[in-house]
Amino acid sequence: MERSRYYKGKQGERAAAEYLCSSGIKILEKNFRCPLGEIDLVAKDGKSIVFVEVRTRQVDGLCSPEESITLHKRRRLTRAALWYLKQHGLLESYARFDVVAIRWNGEEPEINWIVNAFEPGR
Repeated sequence: MERSRYYKGKQGERAAAEYLCSSGIKILEKNFRCPLGEIDLVAKDGKSIVFVEVRTRQVDGLCSPEESITLHKRRRLTRAALWYLKQHGLLESYARFDVVAIRWNGEEPEINWIVNAFEPGR
């Protein structure tokens, strides 16, 4: 991966975490990895466990950040989330999948938080 793209992605993840925290969401983990995949942010919103996919794009990109999440990616996120819930004894908890879409237009990010962005595996 191109170095500047990598750093822009990391900047996006930091911006997303700050945005969610300022909205009252508690970040539990960043870049959670397991044998089944990776989850950018694991958070808590009230009693809900929230699995957050952060997508960062330049304003002039071919597709929006939201459109870049494929069915394959959603299924990988679902499997990794189930792993997380099992490992932490949270299988009975309500969980949801959010997307934080970030578009960079110069120095300031444009942030779009999509709550309950998709159903598990769909």
